[in-house]
Amino acid sequence: MDRLRHLAAMSAVLEQAKGVVMALTGCSPGAAEEELQRRAETAGRTVLEECWITLGSLPPPGGAAPTPEPAVLAESAVPPSRDAAAQWDSTALGALGRELVRVTTPQDLASCLLEQLAPEVGADAVMIYARSPAGGLELIGHAGIDATLAAQWQQIPPLNRMPAFEALRAGEPRWLEDAAADRKRYVLIGDPSDRWASRAWLPVPTGASPSVCIGILRTRSGPFSGSERRHLEAAALLCAGRLRDFSTGPQAAVDATETAQAIQAVFEALPGAAMLLTPLPGASGEIDDYRIDAATAQAADVAGGAGPELVGRRFQEACPALAGEPLWQGLRSALATGKPYESAPFAYQEVVDGIAELSTYTVRAARLGDGLFVTWVRHGSSDRQEQRLADVQRLGSLGWASWSLVTHEATWSSQVFELLGRDPGEGPVGLTGLPGLALPEDAPALARAIGELLGAGRPFDVPFRIRTADGLRHLRAVAEAVPDAAGTPVEVHGVVQDLTAQRSAELALVESERAVLTQHDVLRAERTLAGRLQHALLPLPTRPVHLAGLRVEVAYLPAQSGTHVGGDWFSAIELPDGDALFVVGDVAGHGMDAVATMAQLRFTAKGMVITGSSLTGALARLNTLLLHSRGPHGTATMVLARYDPAERRLIWAQAGHPPPLLLRDGQAHYLDRPSGILLGASTAPVFAEAELPLEPGDRVLLYTDGLVERPAEDLDRGFKRLSGAVLGHHSDEPGSLAPMLAAMLEGDRRDDVCVLDIRVPADPQ
Repeated sequence: MDRLRHLAAMSAVLEQAKGVVMALTGCSPGAAEEELQRRAETAGRTVLEECWITLGSLPPPGGAAPTPEPAVLAESAVPPSRDAAAQWDSTALGALGRELVRVTTPQDLASCLLEQLAPEVGADAVMIYARSPAGGLELIGHAGIDATLAAQWQQIPPLNRMPAFEALRAGEPRWLEDAAADRKRYVLIGDPSDRWASRAWLPVPTGASPSVCIGILRTRSGPFSGSERRHLEAAALLCAGRLRDFSTGPQAAVDATETAQAIQAVFEALPGAAMLLTPLPGASGEIDDYRIDAATAQAADVAGGAGPELVGRRFQEACPALAGEPLWQGLRSALATGKPYESAPFAYQEVVDGIAELSTYTVRAARLGDGLFVTWVRHGSSDRQEQRLADVQRLGSLGWASWSLVTHEATWSSQVFELLGRDPGEGPVGLTGLPGLALPEDAPALARAIGELLGAGRPFDVPFRIRTADGLRHLRAVAEAVPDAAGTPVEVHGVVQDLTAQRSAELALVESERAVLTQHDVLRAERTLAGRLQHALLPLPTRPVHLAGLRVEVAYLPAQSGTHVGGDWFSAIELPDGDALFVVGDVAGHGMDAVATMAQLRFTAKGMVITGSSLTGALARLNTLLLHSRGPHGTATMVLARYDPAERRLIWAQAGHPPPLLLRDGQAHYLDRPSGILLGASTAPVFAEAELPLEPGDRVLLYTDGLVERPAEDLDRGFKRLSGAVLGHHSDEPGSLAPMLAAMLEGDRRDDVCVLDIRVPADPQ
């Protein structure tokens, strides 16, 4: 559509120029076009450039000169600036001549000139002034200057010492190339900023008395070269024809109704579904809707109603199903940025011959003046099939290829070039050349499979690897031969698939499985060693032990889950003075480190108490031992208890450990814990002792936290469960500890459990 609109605009310029020649000479349209071509060839210009010059040479309306004779026609259409025209550089100005057909306002003309002249003459800003009815100058277009400066110099009264006025009066350019000298001679626009070091003011040759002046402003200092001057004069010459169509003078306005009818007539001749939309801003300034100013007949497929019937209606009213996101945002973006918008394909239900049909459309929108030119492209079944094929190749990381064994031609899809890391400009590789792209160790297998395909027509499915700029890539080639009537292969069809991600995942899985097996073996060996070491350091008695008149039962239950051995431990010994020492501890962590720390604490605690240390003193020294141990720094909890049989008194201390449970006269309660935090947590801990007189029939349980702790459960529930189990399974018979623990510890245990069951005989001897 852009190309068609551009060609139509160029054709309009040609027809206008032909009309001028026909009016001046009375010749036929064909002769007028031949005359324009002859002039262009003589002056070294394109026909389009000659058309602009011809249109710009006409006298303004109301002041037309007498019709010249045909013999002098060629001279009458030549503008006053003959030197510039005689030394025309068509190569440099060709782009300007083509772009002028798109220009619709003086503001567009200023932007077009700045874009075209910046690389040629170093232009940094363009200002276009036209004579006002009061005799002054009015800024009708600008580019490269800010809005503040444009507003300050919007109107210029008829003053002397203005370069633009002097250029218009003399009909010749004014070249300002020395800023210091020019400032003394002229009133300069933008001073005292000194932003533009050199300037040029060129009158546009639009008749005997030019009324428009173009200013070229440069930050670069120094004079304009001869070629730059000729280039600028020629550019002004081209702009004359374009400026005649603008409302810069007393030209009659075209009736709006006739313009709308002309636009609609053009749209009715256009193929496809298209609309011309004018934005309708709301009270907040945001665009609320669009007005349909023109529509093609095919627009009825998406909006309903014939093209002329849509004119004047609002877009949301005519196309309610299309007025949502993201199309709405796309239209706003195209209008705001000037960049064309193209939507992703979407499904739209339309009515064809009275039957609802789901079709796929793509919407394109481009800014056209102050409005939007919107088109709908309906995708046919073949388009959808091609899109689906492209999607399958992209999503499946594969591409197709074919090789003719008769013509030796190869055809690859774009995805194959991408998979093989090959530049499409180099073309596809022949079938027998495919192994040359693989790694040397994979090439023989691929070459052998291709040989069997060509010789015996046997299909192949071969993995191979290539090295690309992105690294090693794992591919898979699948191909089959198409034979002729005699069974001879004449064509090969194949598929290349990228298996890099799959292969990488397989290799990672193999490595992971290998690492898991290795780790499992290490953990099993560690558990076995730790278990043996624990058994050697912590032998369990098989029957109740009698110490200082007390009966003691011991239970140790390892965790049922995990592969690590815990650090739970106990001690129950009779001291040299006849007292009994009871210890229960729990080292944080599992494995060999926990077992080693357990052994260190167990034997050190017994040694300290045996040699006369108090319970609190022993805990303080054990805390120091943990803080300064060479191995990994850990923590531990512990209960130390000493029983004096003569006074039936139990003295105990604790370091962050669960309190002992006392069962007396059918009642169970936990002892109040004296001060003490876990070992290895502080450099200055405070430990205290507590005293408990024991009575005949009393029962005291020392235990580790694995007996009362469960995941996602409050610790108080564990304490209640333990006291309830002790009361529910109380018996004075030896061996009653195991049934109680079995009833309490149902299910999977994540931690070891160690219990000391201390009983005072009801009838002591």
